[in-house]
Amino acid sequence: MTAEPRLQSEPRGGVPDVTATIGDYWRVCERFANATGSLAADAERASGFRYGHEDWLVQFKRGDAGIALLDPIALNALGVDWDEFNDAVGDATWIIHDSLQDLPGFADLGLRPKALFDTEIAARLLGLHRFGLAAVTEHYLGITLAKEHSAADWSYRPLPRDWRNYAALDVELLIELERLMRADLARQGKDEWAAEEFAHALAEGMSPRTPHPAPWTRVSHITTLNRDRCGLAVAKALWEERDRLARQYDIAPTLLLSDASIIEAAQKKPRNAREFRAIRSLNERVRMHTGGEQDKMFERYAPIQRKVKPSVWRAVIQQALASGPQDWPAVPAHGNNDDGNGGGPRSLKVWAARHPDRLERLQRVRRVVNRIADDTRTPPEIVIKPQLIRNLCWSDDPAELDVAAFLREQGARDWQVRLVAASVSRVIM
Repeated sequence: MTAEPRLQSEPRGGVPDVTATIGDYWRVCERFANATGSLAADAERASGFRYGHEDWLVQFKRGDAGIALLDPIALNALGVDWDEFNDAVGDATWIIHDSLQDLPGFADLGLRPKALFDTEIAARLLGLHRFGLAAVTEHYLGITLAKEHSAADWSYRPLPRDWRNYAALDVELLIELERLMRADLARQGKDEWAAEEFAHALAEGMSPRTPHPAPWTRVSHITTLNRDRCGLAVAKALWEERDRLARQYDIAPTLLLSDASIIEAAQKKPRNAREFRAIRSLNERVRMHTGGEQDKMFERYAPIQRKVKPSVWRAVIQQALASGPQDWPAVPAHGNNDDGNGGGPRSLKVWAARHPDRLERLQRVRRVVNRIADDTRTPPEIVIKPQLIRNLCWSDDPAELDVAAFLREQGARDWQVRLVAASVSRVIM
């Protein structure tokens, strides 16, 4: 790594235009079919602006075919066949940084990678302290990327040149990174570990997404209402109406009503007009202030925001408050029970208060995992997921367990089991 990283402000081949016609798409497929080697891939969404999480831009680079920026929304409207791209790249390894962010969107489009190299997973396995794409390119290539538009509204059309430049830079250096990181993984004896992790990520990312059983419970700080079931009823009702309207207008839910407003309303439970007006956030349009160009992007959605009047939220709150205890929800349990069947709690205070013997067991196992992590120069949370260790040590009688089988059932990869099972078995008695 060079002492002073140099800035790369544009792709070496220039800033590409967006491919948005079938003819241009076919030409991209032909170029990529004639190229060789791995395929660098990335995608951009409009999270925080639009309701859905679909891809609004996908970026690819392969060999001497250069960079292609594809507009999947426009291409889908024209009836594009994504299998033509799958056939063009064949068995090429797809290089993606933080693949679990992008693979679900690729799967939704019908793009199907046959093999994966995830530069973020590789960075974690290699023990890098920073593993964002910019940090990894700086570490391996001595290059820092110009990254100004990560939170842009990618549904905006036409895409400005600066945005296209940003998107192209996301795939510009991935092929070089793969080559250098594969060499490092082999030097550290972690290439087989990486192969298992990549295969696991590919399978997980391409699998159908499981709907959350109670999505309203993902409101920030919802746990502050755990003992207030009437408050939970208000929060659930507001979330459901917000979600319905956001879907109807194709706008991010938090641009209609913030999570903080939902919690405040649930705590204060306004029962008349005066109390409702006192909660200012329920009566004012959500305004986002970032101090940059994003502010203008958010203002594009002001006409939609104005369609949702404060009276909507007031009616929802009144209806929730009029319901009885038999209709009030409860936040689903998250496995913090102490009967040995649920998952191990995250809070060590719970361990100390309920089962100090299990806490002592957990501490012994953690020391073993930390030693293995030091010996292999791998972060402990990569050696084995901390929750798996908590689940193991929270069991009624782990001495009777087959540790290797337990960890596999919990989702540990074979390399992790081979690395830790024997040592953990010795100290878990």
